[in-house]
Amino acid sequence: MSPPITVLLVDDQSLMRMGFAMVLKPEPGITVVGEAADGEQALAQIAALRPTIALMDVRMPGLDGITATRLATEQSPHTRIIIMTSFDLDEYAFAALKAGASGFLLKDVGSEDLVAAIRAVAEGDAVISPRVTRRLLDLFAGRLPADQAAVERPDESFNSLTPRERDVALAVAEGLSNAEIAGRLDITDATVKTHVGNILTKLDVRDRVHVIVWAYDHGLVKPSLGAQPPDS
Repeated sequence: MSPPITVLLVDDQSLMRMGFAMVLKPEPGITVVGEAADGEQALAQIAALRPTIALMDVRMPGLDGITATRLATEQSPHTRIIIMTSFDLDEYAFAALKAGASGFLLKDVGSEDLVAAIRAVAEGDAVISPRVTRRLLDLFAGRLPADQAAVERPDESFNSLTPRERDVALAVAEGLSNAEIAGRLDITDATVKTHVGNILTKLDVRDRVHVIVWAYDHGLVKPSLGAQPPDS
């Protein structure tokens, strides 16, 4: 039996916290253990309650969700953060992913999708839809330096990947799901999952969201073109 999933709700709007709590209360194996109205309260509650998941609003008074996410992942790595925002192209959400969050959801997410996302992140996966991933990459890859020589190129961690792992990593960086990667490479979903696990270890990143961030930071992503093979 899987261990219980405990959730902290972080949002400056009490009605939003109440709504999430109502969705999660009847779910077996999921318990809301606390609430916080800003980043400072969130950090204190995460340290005290050690929740499995924190649903973290981005825009809050005082300590914002980005800073709170960065501090929480540094101080309390046992808790994984899912960013909640009203805008699917909110640049603060991308910054929060870089700060260590394991997921990105819109606040109007359906109840079933919210529960599925919480369970997935609790199991060590990450949640960000391929559609949103591609839009985020297009938005922020457009801000890469005009001089591509100035962009950091793949390092030894990328070179440590096998050719098939590189294929999978580049597909993850495009925002493809495991099923889509399996179809493209003509391998099974289970094989894709194994490759993704190896990639996370070799690149020293927490989850597939951070494979995407890594690829962006290392210049493997270009505007509207998705992931690019490294220069030979």
